[in-house]
Amino acid sequence: MPILSWKGKHLAAPAPASLIQDAILYPKGNGYPKARPDGRVILGDNLSIMAALLPEYEGRIDLIYADPPFFTNRKFSARIGRGEDSRKPSKWKLAEGYHDAWPDLDSYLQFLYERLALMVRLLSPNGTLYLHLDWHADAYARLILDELLGSEGVFINEIIWAYHGPSPIKTAFNRKHDTILSYAKGRDYTFNVDAVREPYNQSTINTFKSSRKAGFGKIPNLERGKVPEDWWYFPVVARLHNERTGYPTQKPEALMERIILASSNKGDLVADFFCGSGTTALVAAKHGRKFITSDKAIRAVNTARGRLTDMDAVFSLERDASIKSDLVTAAKNIKVHVSENSIRLETKRKLDFWEVDPDWDGKVFKSVAQVQRHVRSGEIPLELKIKIGHKRKACIRLVTVQGKQVQLDI
Repeated sequence: MPILSWKGKHLAAPAPASLIQDAILYPKGNGYPKARPDGRVILGDNLSIMAALLPEYEGRIDLIYADPPFFTNRKFSARIGRGEDSRKPSKWKLAEGYHDAWPDLDSYLQFLYERLALMVRLLSPNGTLYLHLDWHADAYARLILDELLGSEGVFINEIIWAYHGPSPIKTAFNRKHDTILSYAKGRDYTFNVDAVREPYNQSTINTFKSSRKAGFGKIPNLERGKVPEDWWYFPVVARLHNERTGYPTQKPEALMERIILASSNKGDLVADFFCGSGTTALVAAKHGRKFITSDKAIRAVNTARGRLTDMDAVFSLERDASIKSDLVTAAKNIKVHVSENSIRLETKRKLDFWEVDPDWDGKVFKSVAQVQRHVRSGEIPLELKIKIGHKRKACIRLVTVQGKQVQLDI
C-alpha cells in the first residue's frame, strides 16, 4: 500500500481537554428537569476534545461525518444581517467566521492526520466515516485514510456532491462539486439501502413499462424506487432560504439526511467534530440519533445551539476548561419585565438568541424556554411564555448578533 509522507509527519498522544458542562437545553421545556441529554455540543479544539472523549467513547461512535477546512487558504465570514440581503453583497453585515489558512501543505496534512487518527479510534468496530473535501486535498486524504484504517477498513464510495452557482473562472471548467470519501472500519457496516431510495424519473418508468428488455428481462419494483448513484445533486444552502443561517460553508440538510439515514440507525451515536452551523447534529436529532458535535469557534457553537432548539432532543452545552467563559453578567440597555406567565425583554441591542432558566442553581444553566432570530426577517421575539415561581431566582442568557453573551439574574 502506498504511504503518503510529508515533513513533520507523526502521531503523538494529544493532551485531553478537561470538559465543563455549562448548560443543559430542554427545547421548549421538553423533558425538563429529569431527562438526560441525547446530545453534546462542545466548544474547543477538536483534537483535545476527541482525546478527552476516548475513555468513554473509544470504539463506540457509529457514524462520523467530518467536514474539515479544505486547504483553500481563504478566510470565511459569517453573515449576520437579514437573509434577504444574500443577493446584495454591498449591504451584507459580516462577522468573523473561520480561517482556512495554512503555512504550507505539510502543516495541513499533519492537522488532518492527527484528527482522522482519533476519529478512527472513536469509530465502532463497524462504524462508518464520511470525509468531506474538494479538489484541493481529497487525493491526499484518501491515502491517509487507507493508511489509518489498514487492511480491515473498507472503502465504500467516493461520492460526488454536485451543485450549481456562479463562478468567475474562465481558464478551466467551472468547479462545481465536492468529494465525500466513505469508509467503514469493518466489513459488517450499516447501509440502509431502502431508507435512501429515490423515485425513478418518468422517462425511465415509461421505458420499463414499454419493454421488458429494458431491465435485462426483468421489470424492477418501480414503486420502491432506485438506489442513488454515487453522484448527488443537492442545492447549496445559499439557494435554500428556509435553512440559511449565515454561517459560512453550511451544508444542506438533505445531504446530511442521506448520509445519516444510510449509515446509522435510530438510537445510534453520530459525531461531527467540525460542527460549523450544526447541520449534522440537527439532522441526527431529527431522526432519533444521539449526537456529539464540537467546534473551536463560539459562533459555530451558538449557531448550532439555536438550531437544535427546534428539535425535541435534550442536549448539553460544554467547553474546554482552558477556554474562559465570555459571559457578561452586567449589561446596559437591557430591561427585563416579568409577569406571572411570561418574561419580556426591552432592548435596542440586536439579539441572535435568548433563553431562560426558571430555577437557576448558580451552577449548570437549565434552559427551559428559548427563542432565536429569524434569519430571513432578521427579527427575534422579545417575549417568552414561561412561568416563574420556583424557590430560586430565574436567569436569562442571551447572545447578540456579534456573538457577545450576556447573563441576567432575575
